[in-house]
Amino acid sequence: MAAGRRIAGRRPLIGITGGDASLPWGWWFAAAAVRASGGRPLRITPSRPLGERHLDGLIVGGGDDIDPSLYSDDDPGAPAADPARDRLELALLDTALADDLPVLGICRGAQLLNVASGGSLYADIRHRRRLTSNRRTVLPRKTAVLRPGSRLARICGGRTLRVNSLHHQAVRDLGRGLRTVARDADGIKQAVEAPGTAFRIGVQWHPEYLPQKRAQRRLIAALVRRAGRRSRGIRARD
Repeated sequence: MAAGRRIAGRRPLIGITGGDASLPWGWWFAAAAVRASGGRPLRITPSRPLGERHLDGLIVGGGDDIDPSLYSDDDPGAPAADPARDRLELALLDTALADDLPVLGICRGAQLLNVASGGSLYADIRHRRRLTSNRRTVLPRKTAVLRPGSRLARICGGRTLRVNSLHHQAVRDLGRGLRTVARDADGIKQAVEAPGTAFRIGVQWHPEYLPQKRAQRRLIAALVRRAGRRSRGIRARD
């Protein structure tokens, strides 16, 4: 009985990826959201790799552009922004997808989730916007329309979300097993998910920067909750 209580009380370990920034705002906000949801955040960067630790869930955070050569055969004509981070996160995603680890991709992370699944990206969507603004903001100034019946819609509890926008790349052709579950007014994909998996969602916005919004808190809490169930199941089998 005592062992059962220890298993039930264990906080799931959630890896949060990012670059080696001296002011890691994304990490601070995401870590706070994970802690508030009952998880243990672990920062993972090229200089702070995972090592031998075993994650219960993974958040692939936002940041620099993804190397175009990873999703396009065309010569991009520009160097990769952070090749070490690209390699690190793709390796983590390869393991996570193979093990059906709960995954949440945020902005760049959603794009990389799609690339890791064999999909492609628009390298720059700014010229594709007609009804939405290219203005970058952490404030919830844009609307995402959610797909009815999707896991994302069930978690967030509605048909629309007010979201922020810091990106100029976006999902183009979907990767294997993914479906589009949110779009903006210009039809640009704002979220993807993989039905039939433990938890695999990518959102183009930054929920960690919107802790005042209940729906955004629920998204990160859902990942932590699913990671906790997975952790307890594995430990019970051990």
